[in-house]
Amino acid sequence: MKNVNLSVTGMTLTITVDLSKDFGPSSSGKTTIIATTEGNVPVPGRDEKIGLNIYKKK
Repeated sequence: MKNVNLSVTGMTLTITVDLSKDFGPSSSGKTTIIATTEGNVPVPGRDEKIGLNIYKKK
């Protein structure tokens, strides 16, 4: 994962992303990656999975 923090409190999933960071261009070059789980990952301590990508137009 890049720039993604997942935490579970009770039945609430909290996702934290620093929007000031940037990890360069996407593979297509059309967007800039801010955060990604790099595919589907398990929610900590749970059976559910999450896939997250946050990006902005160049």
